[in-house]
Amino acid sequence: MRTVKTALIGAGFVGPHHIEAARRLGFVEVVAVAGSSQASAETKASKLNIPKSYGNYEALLDDPEVEVIHNCTPNELHLPVTMAAIERGKHVIADKPLALNSADARTMLEAARKKGIVHAVTFNYRYNPLMQQARVMVGRGDLGQVHFVHGGYLQDWLLFPNDYNWRLEKEGGPSRCVADIGSHWCDLIGYLTRSRISEVLAEYTTVFPTRQRPKASREAFAQSSGSEEFEEYPVGTEDFASVLLRFENGMRGTFSVSQVSAGHKNGLELEINGRRASIGWKQERPNELWIGRRNEPNGWLLKDPSLLDQSIRHYAALPGGHGEAWADAFRNLLRNVYSFIAEGHSMEADKDKIEFPTFADGFESNCIVEAITKSARAGGVWTKVLR
Repeated sequence: MRTVKTALIGAGFVGPHHIEAARRLGFVEVVAVAGSSQASAETKASKLNIPKSYGNYEALLDDPEVEVIHNCTPNELHLPVTMAAIERGKHVIADKPLALNSADARTMLEAARKKGIVHAVTFNYRYNPLMQQARVMVGRGDLGQVHFVHGGYLQDWLLFPNDYNWRLEKEGGPSRCVADIGSHWCDLIGYLTRSRISEVLAEYTTVFPTRQRPKASREAFAQSSGSEEFEEYPVGTEDFASVLLRFENGMRGTFSVSQVSAGHKNGLELEINGRRASIGWKQERPNELWIGRRNEPNGWLLKDPSLLDQSIRHYAALPGGHGEAWADAFRNLLRNVYSFIAEGHSMEADKDKIEFPTFADGFESNCIVEAITKSARAGGVWTKVLR
């Protein structure tokens, strides 16, 4: 496998995790990082052991050594950074949400297709070994016809009024909680069931219409130091949401998302109910897949390569009893993307070899979030997902 040279734009909370996962592949070399200033970039480069640092993304994109970029910038920068990378022929691995809205997402998708670059979005939960197993089980009919899906994604990192992050600001887009974590849930359920959401009915709630914004910057999930200076900031996005779903194939569903639910750190959960059996999974217990039956005992499938379907066994890197979690799923996703690049595949000519979420999936997610937000703002009415 040839060495692929990559770079990071945006080294906040998630950026270093991108880099760690890429380095674990063994054939990806991280050559540069761009920050909001030269000083910031140099600090991040030193901390992450990256040789080159740039004070702005344009300078990094002009570096001929860089083949691939990871766009881990705040939401409002996704469009300009990605479009500039596409223009220069760089492959793009974009954090989600792909864009602030579906129109921008469509612009990126069309530009990427026209330029012929490899494009991916980091819906990493797909690549937990047991989520791959769940997709196989649903696809081969183990559950029978699926009629109901449900679950949620609960966190507590914005529980207090002085909890703050750039996602709370209006530049981050019209939706926060649904766009940030609900997008993961919707992508995962669509991937597992191979079904598209057609209509939604939603309600948004803002617990803290005003928050205390620290005058100094603070990274995601970081708590107040207790000695910070604050200013009042009005918040116009949702702290939690509840959503009803209709799918194109007749399935029904419901999910809730929250960033103000005490005790829940990263609680993505889902259950799929079919006419023969059910399966359920909790991200915080990623090595256990619950299997529910009516006329037989319920059971648990524990992550073990020897117990997984042979077609997806390679997603489990460790033997049974050795836990694999968020970082490993992320590595699995990036392995698929970087292998595709290293082997010289084309997004157009080698569609059958694409085993990762693309900008098309990012566009789909933006369309769903847009419909959910529109429904909530209309007072909770059934709203079609427009693509």
